[in-house]
Amino acid sequence: MVSDPQRGQRGQRGTSGSGGGSGASDQTGPEDRKPQSDEAHSAFTPPLGVPYPPLPEDEHPTSEFALPAGLRPEAPTEQEGSAFTRPSSTTGQTPLPAPVGATAMSLAFTPPHGIPAVSLTKEAPWQDRMRTMLRMPVHERPVPERPERGEEDTGPAVPRVLDLTLRIGEILLAGGEGAEDVEAAMFGVAHAYGLERVEPTVTFTLLSISYQPSLVDDPVTASRTVRRRGVDYNRLSAVFRLVDDIASEGITLEEAYRGLAEIRRNRHPYPSWALTVASGLLSGAASMLVGGELLVFVAAAVGSMLGDRLAWLASARGLPEFYQFVVAAMPPAAVGVAFGLAHASVSASAVITGGLFALIPGRALVAGVHDGLTGYYITAAARLLEVGYLIVGIVVGVLSVLYIGLQLNPGLRRLNPEEALGAYNEPVVQITASMLLALAFCVLLQQERHTVAFATLNGGVAWVVYGALHYVAEINPVPATAIAAGLVGLFGQLLSRYRYASALPYVTAAIGPLLPGSATYFGLLNFAQGHLPEGLTSLVQAASLALAIAVGVNLGAEVARLFLRAPGVEEAGGRRAAKRTRGF
Repeated sequence: MVSDPQRGQRGQRGTSGSGGGSGASDQTGPEDRKPQSDEAHSAFTPPLGVPYPPLPEDEHPTSEFALPAGLRPEAPTEQEGSAFTRPSSTTGQTPLPAPVGATAMSLAFTPPHGIPAVSLTKEAPWQDRMRTMLRMPVHERPVPERPERGEEDTGPAVPRVLDLTLRIGEILLAGGEGAEDVEAAMFGVAHAYGLERVEPTVTFTLLSISYQPSLVDDPVTASRTVRRRGVDYNRLSAVFRLVDDIASEGITLEEAYRGLAEIRRNRHPYPSWALTVASGLLSGAASMLVGGELLVFVAAAVGSMLGDRLAWLASARGLPEFYQFVVAAMPPAAVGVAFGLAHASVSASAVITGGLFALIPGRALVAGVHDGLTGYYITAAARLLEVGYLIVGIVVGVLSVLYIGLQLNPGLRRLNPEEALGAYNEPVVQITASMLLALAFCVLLQQERHTVAFATLNGGVAWVVYGALHYVAEINPVPATAIAAGLVGLFGQLLSRYRYASALPYVTAAIGPLLPGSATYFGLLNFAQGHLPEGLTSLVQAASLALAIAVGVNLGAEVARLFLRAPGVEEAGGRRAAKRTRGF
C-alpha cells in the first residue's frame, strides 16, 4: 500500500501537539475542523498555514460566462407579439417566450410596446374600424375588448355566427357594395360575436369565411354563392344599420337574425310603375342636358319607358341580362330615328343620348374600379367584364336600329355628329336637369326617401363643378369629370359617416349627370356610318370619362376618410394600406 507523505506528516504533527499538555486538546486549527478522510482533501486544498478564502456572499460558484465586475448588464430584449394572443402591454399577463425562426422574422415589425386594443364603440363608423383592421397585417391585428364571460356562458355557436355573417355579406355584395366594404362588414359581425381569428374572402360570386379557434384546433370554413343581384339601396341601408347595431350596440344573435328576416321581408319602397316613370324622367332630363327641348324631353321619356317595359318582359321570360340591355336600348334609338326620318325640327341625337343615360352601367363601373384600386383584382376584373358585356349589349341594340335607319335614308342630317349636338351651355336649365336626373336615379335605385334630397343636391353640385371647369375655365372634359366625381365621392362619404350608412345611395345617383352618354352615342353613330377611326375616338373618350368618374369617386372617398381619426392612429403608426411591389 502506498503511503501519503502529507498524511504521515500531519499525523506526526498532530501527535506531538497532543502530547505537549492537556490544554493543547482545546486548541484547534483550520485543518482540525475538516473531516479526516481521503475524500476531504484534493489538489485544490490550501497548504498548511494558508487561510481559506472568504465565502462569496451569494454562496454560488461563478464560471467563465459570468459578467465581470464593473460592467453593466444589457437590457432584456422586448418581447415580440403574436398573431394569436393579445399583446402583454394590454393584457397585463406575463409574456411568452420569444418565437424563433420564421415566426420571429414575421413579427420583426411588431410595435415594441404592443398593439392597443380597439374599443368597439361608436367613436368612429364601424366601416372605418373594420377596414383599418383588414388593411393591417394579420399578426398585428388587435383583439377587440369585450366583457368577460362566466364559466357557463360560452357565447353563440360558431356555425350560427358564420351563417349570419355570410347572409349579411350576400345582401351587401348582391346590392353592389364594394368587396372591401363587404369584407369589413363580415369582419365586424364575426368580431362582435367573439370570433377573433377570422378571415373573410369576397369574390364576384363567392363569399367564404374561415375561423380557427387556436393553433391546435381545426379551422371552420363556410361559404355562400351569390346567384342573383338586385338594386335595392333601401335594403342595403337597412343591412348597414343592422351591422352597426351588431358591432357597436352589441345586440344578441337572435335579435340579429330577427332583424335580417325583417329586412328580407320588406317590400321595395317604390312600385314597378314608379320605376318605369322614373326611367322616362331620367332620359328626358338627360336629353335636356345636351340641348333638348320639351318635345325632345317627351320623346326621350317615351322611348326609355318602352325600353324599360320590354326589359321587364325579357326578364320575366328568363333571358340573360345581356339580352335585356339589347332590348332596352332599341326603343330610344327607334324613336330618335323616327324623328330623323320625319324631318321634324327635333334633335334625334338628343333623344338617343337621353336613352343611353338610363342604360350605362355606372354603378357597376364605379364598383369595379373601386375594387381594383383597393387590391381586389379578381372581383374588379369580373365586375369590369360584366360592364363590358352590358355595354356591348347596348351597342348591339343601338347599332342595329341606327343601321336600319341609315339604310332607309342615308342622308339623315339630324343624326349627323357634326350637327347633332352643339356646344349647349344653359346653366339654369342644365342644373335643373341634372338634379331631376339624380332624383330619377334615386327612384330607380330604390333608395330610402330621406336620402333622396341629399343625393339630388349632390348631383346638382356635380354638374355645377363640371360646368364651371369645362364651359367657363375651358378644361378638358376628362379632368373636369374626375374633379366633379371626386367631390361627389367626398360629400357622399361624409354624409354616410354622419348617418353610419352606406355611401352608395349618396354617390351612385349623383354621378348620373356625369355619365358619358353623348360620347357613347357619337361612337356608335360613327360605327353605323362606317367611320371607324372617329367611332373609336369617341368610344375611347367615353371610356376615359367613365374611368374618370370611377377614379374620382374612389379618390374622394379616400380623402373623406382622412378627416376622421382611424382607431389606434397614434399608437399603431397610422392607418396602413396594403404594401405592393413597385415594378420588381
